[in-house]
Amino acid sequence: MEISTCVKYVGVNDHQVDLFEGQYKVPNGMSYNSYVILDEKIAVMDTVDGFFTEEWLNNVEQVLSGKTPDYLVIQHMEPDHSASIPAFLKKYPNATVVSTAKGFQFMEQFFPEFFAGQGLPAEQRIVAANDGVLELGQHSLHFVYAPMVHWPEVMMTYEATEKILFAADGFGKFGALDAEEEWADEARRYYIGIVGKYGPQVQAVLKKAAGLDIQTICSLHGPVLKENLGFYLEKYDKWSSYQPEESGVVIAYASVYGNTRNAAEYLADVLQEKGQKTVLYDLARCDKAKAVADAFRYDRLVLAGITYNGDLFPCMRSFIEGLTERNYQNRKVAIIENGTWAPMAGKLILGMFEKSKNLTFTETTVSIKSAMNEQNKGEIGKLAEELS
Repeated sequence: MEISTCVKYVGVNDHQVDLFEGQYKVPNGMSYNSYVILDEKIAVMDTVDGFFTEEWLNNVEQVLSGKTPDYLVIQHMEPDHSASIPAFLKKYPNATVVSTAKGFQFMEQFFPEFFAGQGLPAEQRIVAANDGVLELGQHSLHFVYAPMVHWPEVMMTYEATEKILFAADGFGKFGALDAEEEWADEARRYYIGIVGKYGPQVQAVLKKAAGLDIQTICSLHGPVLKENLGFYLEKYDKWSSYQPEESGVVIAYASVYGNTRNAAEYLADVLQEKGQKTVLYDLARCDKAKAVADAFRYDRLVLAGITYNGDLFPCMRSFIEGLTERNYQNRKVAIIENGTWAPMAGKLILGMFEKSKNLTFTETTVSIKSAMNEQNKGEIGKLAEELS
């Protein structure tokens, strides 16, 4: 793939992976992106997952057409981007590696046998300083330190001549490049799941990016972005400031015998009759990462939970933890609890959110004992009014 006359794509598609990072379902695979900048000096931007080292090296060699790379720029040391560093340096032993100080530390930790405790010699490493510049000839690389987006060693790189932002994991998405799908849903699920905890750090990088004339974004996952960049920047601004994207109600329930599910579905019907968009999730069966992403997408959330062994049903507890560890805030939340002899779910749910900021809880909490009755239906109607 050609980004421009001088910037080439040399990444790979992975259709073998079923769980990214061991937990996120990726039915359409993943891309591990890498780029080559051809100039008087040649820079290779990041490597790829170790399962695809040979394919990647062949891609690099084809683009180089007999030339030798001068620099290997490592923006992020997660193994899906860094695992091929040793193979690259074996093939191109004179290349200089560019990374952050923390990046070099992690490099030695990940590849102790290759570096044998010595690390790279000083003449073969450049520690990229924030706002530092590396001149390639017609192209110049400006390094933008981006700690905790989403690891502490991360940097991004702005190429000033062609106005390209090499964004590390920023603006990435699940899915291989040959999968036909919209960017937003899989980018949201990717961002909220993996980066979502670090909103303030993303906001800091967005402020730096606001001062750059960016015409192309090259992420380490997903497609190269060239058109309508304002759309992607706006999404990232909303996600990282924890603001809802859309008006709608997510109803997430945990149910053993179907009674809590019946209540959740009844509420969904009432809300839909009032013209409200609703999204229903059975937490025991759904893709939890998608449910968490949608809870951030919409402005209202209903948690319909049961008391189980004096605690919350495990999938409900796990779902709420998925929200709170990502700083869930700026939403309205409602609770439906169910318990045959000692309903405690409502109290426990509130307790899990006690450290969360800027959440508004509805005045009505529906408490069901075993099965929904006519009184509960009336309470659900009242709850629907508060959510409308």
